[in-house]
Amino acid sequence: MLKKTLAIAITVFMICSLAACSKNVSDGDASNTTSAVSTDAAVSLDDTSVNLQSENTSDTVQSSAQTVSYTVNTNGHLDTSDLFTDRDLNQTADTSSAKTVSVADGQTINITEEGVYIITGTASDCTIRVEADKQAKVQLVLDGVNINNASAPAIYVVSADKCFITTTDSENTLSVTGTFTADGDTNTDAVIFSKDDIVLNGTGTLTIVSSQGNGISGKDDIKITGGTYNITSAKDSIEANDSIAVCSGDFTINSSKDGLHSENKDDDTVGWIYICGGTFNITAASDAVQATTAAQIDGGTFTITGSEGIEATYVQINDGTINIAAADDGINGAQKSSSYSTPTIEINGGSITIVMGQGDTDAIDANGDIIVNGGTIDITAQMSSFDYDGTAQYNGGTIIINGTQVDSIPQSMMGGRGGMNGGFGGRGR
Repeated sequence: MLKKTLAIAITVFMICSLAACSKNVSDGDASNTTSAVSTDAAVSLDDTSVNLQSENTSDTVQSSAQTVSYTVNTNGHLDTSDLFTDRDLNQTADTSSAKTVSVADGQTINITEEGVYIITGTASDCTIRVEADKQAKVQLVLDGVNINNASAPAIYVVSADKCFITTTDSENTLSVTGTFTADGDTNTDAVIFSKDDIVLNGTGTLTIVSSQGNGISGKDDIKITGGTYNITSAKDSIEANDSIAVCSGDFTINSSKDGLHSENKDDDTVGWIYICGGTFNITAASDAVQATTAAQIDGGTFTITGSEGIEATYVQINDGTINIAAADDGINGAQKSSSYSTPTIEINGGSITIVMGQGDTDAIDANGDIIVNGGTIDITAQMSSFDYDGTAQYNGGTIIINGTQVDSIPQSMMGGRGGMNGGFGGRGR
């Protein structure tokens, strides 16, 4: 009897020990761990009330690290060798020392210190405001959050070295229904608005609705390495001053302006877009993808409907599956940056299908040069398949125009006269 009682006691002790151990497992490797938040002063509400749960309730949110990988293209137009850090690519946050904050109606949640913050709950007219030290890395973990505002961003990053916005395996919705109200001299015109670098990742879904403005705006760099995004916006869906870089994610974008837009109005030497993975379904009234300097695509699957598909001063496509239905230009190399003397479209690989609408339209239009070294280009065009103001080089790959494979790049004629196989007519813009 004594042996039996002792065996039961040992079994119970082992079960309790295993359970205790499982609650203290941290996510990710030590090099990616954010420093612990030491005091409740890191989070406050504008009416001085604080809603924080104890730290040991947060470690159940995410159980294991998930990391996205990508292949560096050493021959690409852009230098992407150190573009994404390990923490950028980690789709789960280390929540072992996180604070949990519940959103509340009519509140501004002020986050002032480096750390990981799990955001939960449903609220109206609530803003998560990050105003931390310029060296601080702040991670917002969205765990089933629903915020519906009338005139202010749902997430507003005033200052930080970098802010991560990470979704758990959950549904999250952020929306602004009215006209945005400026914050002093800052025109906060997006549901997620950041003055510093932001990274979006995670394993869940983030739905963004912006009835009067942009969906996501970053005044520096925006990186997206994972997650599912449904964005509907009256203006640009994803907009950055300096750069947008994407290596993974599922995107459904419906924009009344541009889908992805990178432009710094004070400096035309920046404003680039890099994509090496992900699935994109973009419907845009203007451009699906527009960059000031360069747009480089190394991978991904794109279904694009818009006035124009892809536009930049230098467009380079190295891989990916790209389907474009356009009403103006399918791919456009236009002079937008003083860093380039000649706008260029360079195609080295991938599968590109372009279907053009009727009228004065060009499937591939360069206000400079076109270079085709590889890939498959399948064009259906009523007026112009290719239009260029400089030179055209056809060094490899397959070009099909209106069902017929060709062995050269045709030049459209100025003056808008139609011609056979969509190779003539139309004007470059």
